[in-house]
Amino acid sequence: MSVEFKKINQLPEDFQGINPHNLYLYVKAYLANQRAGTAHTKTRGEVSGGGKKPFRQKGLGRARQGSIRAPHFVGGGVAHGPRNERDWSQKLNKKQKRVALKYALNEKAENEKIYVVPEVKIESGKTKDAQKWLDTFNERDYLIVVDNMDEKTYLAFRNIPNVYIITPEELNAYYASVFKSIIFDEAAFDKVIKG
Repeated sequence: MSVEFKKINQLPEDFQGINPHNLYLYVKAYLANQRAGTAHTKTRGEVSGGGKKPFRQKGLGRARQGSIRAPHFVGGGVAHGPRNERDWSQKLNKKQKRVALKYALNEKAENEKIYVVPEVKIESGKTKDAQKWLDTFNERDYLIVVDNMDEKTYLAFRNIPNVYIITPEELNAYYASVFKSIIFDEAAFDKVIKG
């Protein structure tokens, strides 16, 4: 199955000359915001039991113990374990998000890894047809950006490893940088370029 496509090797001027640090900040914030922060352990004060001194202080020839819920006892609390009181999220303003996306797309264009096709449509909804369609490009992995996603096309691509299909509204700098190549349909490409 042959596919008509054109490689993009240059984007408009406002996509160029951007500081790469913007992409670093975006990716750092994006990954931090994915963290659930739900890992939690109980300290010796929160574990049930251990109210009574396990044995008397002196006279047994053993080390003194105040509670059987101290960290070195089985069933005791955890010393310095994770607590779910911390919020990992980081804020990034809209302008910086836009600039990071522009930088990531410009990098892909300079490496000739942006492809524009008239449309992305798999009528049959079959994964093998989608794979044949992708074999034209001969890349390691693909981010496919489609303006109007129909269910059959989504179903055809969703089961292929290293392929992710999204709409222009879902496109962000992290996706643009993490995938080796990006395939746009014409309508989606115009939307993204015009902002």
